[in-house]
Amino acid sequence: MRDIFELRDADGAGRIGDLEVPRAGVTVETPALLPVINPHLRTIAPATLESEFGADVLITNGYIFYKSDEYRERALEEGLHDLLDFSGAIMTDSGSFQLSEYGEISVTNEEILQFQHDIGSDIGTPIDIPTPPDVGREQAEAELETTQQRLEAAEDVGVGEMLVSAPVQGSTYPDLREAAAEHAYGTSLDVFPIGAVVPMMNNYRYGDMVEAILAAKRGLGADAPVHLFGAGHPMMFALAVAAGCDLFDSAAYALYARDGRYLTVSGTDHLDDLDYFPCSCPVCAAHTPDDLRNVGQDEREELLARHNLHVSYREIRTVKQALREGNLFELVERRARGHPSMVDGYRALLDAADQLERSDPVSKGSFFYLSGESARRPEVLRHHERLSRLPVEGDRVLLSEGDTNDRYDETWRLQPPFGPFPSALSDSYPLTAQLPDRLDVSAYTAAADGVRALAEANPGTEFAVGHWAWPEAALEMLPEDVETLVLGPDSVPPEEASDDGE
Repeated sequence: MRDIFELRDADGAGRIGDLEVPRAGVTVETPALLPVINPHLRTIAPATLESEFGADVLITNGYIFYKSDEYRERALEEGLHDLLDFSGAIMTDSGSFQLSEYGEISVTNEEILQFQHDIGSDIGTPIDIPTPPDVGREQAEAELETTQQRLEAAEDVGVGEMLVSAPVQGSTYPDLREAAAEHAYGTSLDVFPIGAVVPMMNNYRYGDMVEAILAAKRGLGADAPVHLFGAGHPMMFALAVAAGCDLFDSAAYALYARDGRYLTVSGTDHLDDLDYFPCSCPVCAAHTPDDLRNVGQDEREELLARHNLHVSYREIRTVKQALREGNLFELVERRARGHPSMVDGYRALLDAADQLERSDPVSKGSFFYLSGESARRPEVLRHHERLSRLPVEGDRVLLSEGDTNDRYDETWRLQPPFGPFPSALSDSYPLTAQLPDRLDVSAYTAAADGVRALAEANPGTEFAVGHWAWPEAALEMLPEDVETLVLGPDSVPPEEASDDGE
């Protein structure tokens, strides 16, 4: 077990945790954002990140320092913390990005790890091979083997209290991602970045990104802090956290500002296209888009970068609060509606509802049914799986949306999307769900799945479904031997029924 990471709250695969960084003497609360600092292009000073934005961790590139005539010796003499004027935790990358861009770098795995230690890095990184999406399997396997050899070699480098990352590669092959994660988790290394997902995000392939995260999570233990390399856009923080990511590094705040782009939780706007700022951060409250268009390039870039940081940190706090309250899935769904590709990501997340269910809390605050996707959430799956363990009394049982009937030995409540449940559970989460009056077909078909699960678990019992004009698609999914009764106009509506269905 890794004793550097303590979990406190959970929702789906998301969690709030404390990551102890011993060399820095700080504990970072996750989910956490790591702003990227390029020593040659400092849009926002690290001291400002700490004092104005509350940053307690950042990331910089160890290879840039290694190759820099201006900063190499200073970093070795002063250490990163003094050089950058930052007292929080500092993570360093190894040059893997440069390797993927240029094909080679002039340093060995052991040399760059030792250099990261010598300049005072708190979390170092070996040189992994970032295999891009969609390459041939043979290439993905060969490059993954090289990465794994370097992770094993990293265990033998004397780095003292510096934590060491174990990047998880595997391209777009879920089985390779899972195997890579299992291998990385089997080492003595500490933090587990999921690599080579930036090309997926740049091309809005959020479904593929989620599948890569989920595959990696299957190979990692619950005590493994997971870093999503290069994931700096706030619109996808909630989705990635729900899939199980704990750390995010963002160069987007500066890179987008340099290009005149303005980040929001639903996408990216260009400053030239804005008449109003849809934000109340200090930058947006004090300026109009015209103000920023009329200042010099350097000032405009800094102001946009400040806004981009404000919206990014605010979204991390929003995600944490949703996670603490147990409504992270509702936040993910609201964010997903901002872009069609985010909907793909949310649906990929729900495709793994069985995986999410294993870490999802049994009880939360409330369940809001927001769309057909809500019918696929882990809570619905869990209820269906538990139906086989609920005792059924009597030979003939009515599953009713409202009415009871003396012809039956027992009456259970029936509520889309969950399906049947004993009335005694009416006040239990998630059966207290808030539902719209006009439910979609998915809610009813999910309820029909619940009826089927109960009927299959109790083959000697006759079941009947009393419903308020369910759609034909849901009725067709019911077992053939389940009787159906359309509740009439004189029946008691579900919202007026008592807990015992009478």
